[in-house]
Amino acid sequence: MKIKDQLARIAEALERLAPAAAPEADLSAARLFRYEAGEARFAPAPDYPLDIALLVGVDRQKNRFAENLSRFARGLPFNHVLLWGSRGAGKSSISKAAFMACARENPALRMVEIDRDEVTALPGLFDRLRGRAERFVVLCDDLSFEEGASAAKSLKSALEGGVAGPPENVLFVATSNRRHLMPRAHEDRGLIDSAEDAEEEVSVSDRFGLWIGFPPMDQNAYLAAVNIYADRFDLRVEDLDRRALQWAQLRGGRSGRVAWQFVRDLAGELGRPLPL
Repeated sequence: MKIKDQLARIAEALERLAPAAAPEADLSAARLFRYEAGEARFAPAPDYPLDIALLVGVDRQKNRFAENLSRFARGLPFNHVLLWGSRGAGKSSISKAAFMACARENPALRMVEIDRDEVTALPGLFDRLRGRAERFVVLCDDLSFEEGASAAKSLKSALEGGVAGPPENVLFVATSNRRHLMPRAHEDRGLIDSAEDAEEEVSVSDRFGLWIGFPPMDQNAYLAAVNIYADRFDLRVEDLDRRALQWAQLRGGRSGRVAWQFVRDLAGELGRPLPL
């Protein structure tokens, strides 16, 4: 067989083995998408229904996040965002509700949510989004690196962008219960088996230019949230505060989520509809 024919056969074999390039996604059908990394697929999702005005007790956090998001949507300098703090404080809800409010004024804005277990797919996802006309908020909820440093390295690679630099049309938002994104096992042990891996994980936090903290909700803020909801949805009843505090005691803590769950229970009891 001639060398030319051999080379042709080798080239054909390599083409069969190489994965086909993913076609450019049609992202006109929705504003929110879930990225399924295994299939490199963007699954459309319905609009997030919660009005950002319903998130009470976190005005400072809402305003700071919305300001950075607005800059990004307008093509101005922005920072990637880490929303960290207590459970149920509204970190994920603020991300999505603020996005919806901003997207109504900026038709090119899209949100792509990726599962925390698929963080290693972020560099490829960012490359697919680079250069598109749309502007993308990529959200990873409850991010931490339980599997070690490999996911942390992938995230750093995505945010730094290699020689091409980070895509200017992508804003990365992560929520976490822990400021430094470390696995709880590291925090609880005290002694870290691999200092190099731990340093890799902690250093990822430095790639977020904007950190927004959510401290635990005190009793006054919790009751204020409940009363705002009660007034807005006509749920005023006797002993509202006492009932709300009993609900929080049964749940073992106070938060915006607990306040909303109490209001949902009260609305069901009174036969009143709610937006969610």
